[in-house]
Amino acid sequence: MDQRDRNIILVGMMGTGKSTAGRLIAQELDYTFVDLDQEIEMAAGRPIADIFASDGEPVFRDLESAMLEQMCSRKGLVIATGGGAVLRKENCELMSRKGWVAALTAEIPAIVERVSGDRSRPLLSGGDLEERVRRIMEERKECYSFAEVTVDTTGLSAHEVGREILMHYRV
Repeated sequence: MDQRDRNIILVGMMGTGKSTAGRLIAQELDYTFVDLDQEIEMAAGRPIADIFASDGEPVFRDLESAMLEQMCSRKGLVIATGGGAVLRKENCELMSRKGWVAALTAEIPAIVERVSGDRSRPLLSGGDLEERVRRIMEERKECYSFAEVTVDTTGLSAHEVGREILMHYRV
C-alpha cells in the first residue's frame, strides 16, 4: 500500500497542537491539511459553540462522526480531529483502519496556557479552567491508546512536534 493511501490523523486533547503541527506536516509531505472542526463549522454554517448551545453535544458528535467518515474516504490528508473525536469507538476504529494515528499530549499547565482566552471551546466555558481541563483529561486518558505513536508536546515547538511525528510516520 502506498503511504499516501493512509492519511495522517492527529488526535488528542484540545490545546495539544494538532492543528498547528498538522499544517506543518501537510506542508512537508505535500498533503492537504484538514481541520475537522473547521470542516464541521463550514458544513453546518455555524460555529461549534452554537451547535453545542442549540442542539447539544450528541448532535455535534453525530456531525463529527459523519465528517470524519467523509474525510477518511479521501487520500493524502493530514487530519486534525477535535479532542472528543475519540469518544466514539467507531470513530477510533475508522481512524485506525483508514489512517496512521498520532496522539498528541501535553501537561495540564501547558494546555491551560494554550487554551486560556479561547472562548470558542464549549467544554471549557464556566468554572475553573484548570479543573475543567484536568477533568476532561482524566475522562479521556484511555481514549488515545489506539494511536500508533504518542508525542508529548509540552515545551516543544510546532516544528519539533512535526519532526517527531514524521520520524515515526516514515519508518
